[in-house]
Parts: sequence; structure tokens; C-alpha cells
Amino acid sequence: MPTSLEDRRTLLAFCRAVSRRTLGILEPSVDRPALEQAGDGAFVTYYRGRRLRGCMGTLAAIGNLADTIEHVTKLALADPRFTSDPITAGELGRLTVEISLLTVPTPTDDPLGLDPGRHGVVVRRGARSGCFLPKVASDRGWSAEEFLRQCCESKAGFAPDAWCDPDTEVLLFEAESFRDEAK
Repeated sequence: MPTSLEDRRTLLAFCRAVSRRTLGILEPSVDRPALEQAGDGAFVTYYRGRRLRGCMGTLAAIGNLADTIEHVTKLALADPRFTSDPITAGELGRLTVEISLLTVPTPTDDPLGLDPGRHGVVVRRGARSGCFLPKVASDRGWSAEEFLRQCCESKAGFAPDAWCDPDTEVLLFEAESFRDEAK
């Protein structure tokens, strides 16, 4: 994962450029050298103030890091939760953009051993799954158990205690998150 301030700035500038191009604002290409490295999953989140405007991602890389960021940026701009109020080109400059680079999700035999705020969670059974980034638990003050229950119920559509079921796989990951505040 890129951790240098320069890498973070490059990723955020690239994400903003992809956002502008996707929303129809002509944008010159962005220098991509630091983005050609391999990566894992990533999420892009848009906020207006403290209000969520879009958040989508992938748990696995889509090509190199630049390809992954481009892919999830476009997904987040089209977040289905906001189809009646999508992000517009005029609004984009007032939005904060956050990128979260993920480690590979790893199955756990001890779901309650997750550290809210440090670990993100994926619950999966069959073709259905749900995912929360690590910051969701810390932002809401959730315990490990509440984090798991909420992920099962609100993200995967399972019963709240489905994480206890041996047929439900629970995976943990970490995320390096950084943001570009609205201007």
C-alpha cells in the first residue's frame, strides 16, 4: 500500500480527475507512475460535510492500483443508494473524497476478536455478502458484536446473529484511509 504523502496526493488527484471526467468535465490526463504498482482492494467515499454521498469499492484489485481506483471511483459516483440524488459535476468541488486501501480479507475463527476501528469486516454466505470499512465501527461507537450484527443485518440482509452460524464466513481486513477535504 502506498503510504507516503506524495503517493496519497497522487491517488487523490487521480481520483478527483477520474471523477471530473466521469461527470463530463474535460480533464487532462493525470500522471500515473506511482499508481502502476499492484494493490489489493479499495473503496472510494464521497462526503458533503458529514453526510455520505457515495461509497463503493472492491475487496480485490482490478488490475493495478490505478485501474482499481478508477473502477471504484466510477462505482462510488453511481452508488445505487443515491440514484434519486446523484453526485453532480457542480457539486464535486464541494465534496470530500476519501480513499481506503485494503489488505486482503482473511477468514477468522474468532469474529469477536476483531478490533473495531482497526478491522473491517466481511460476512459471506453463498452468493450474498456484506462489508463495513473499519471506520464505521469507530464512527458509531460499536462493539465488535454490534459491528458484526449490523453488517449481517444492514449490509448482507442476514439475521443479525448470522455471524455465529458456521455456514457464514467472517473475514477481517485493515484499511489505510486518507482524504482530500472539500475546497
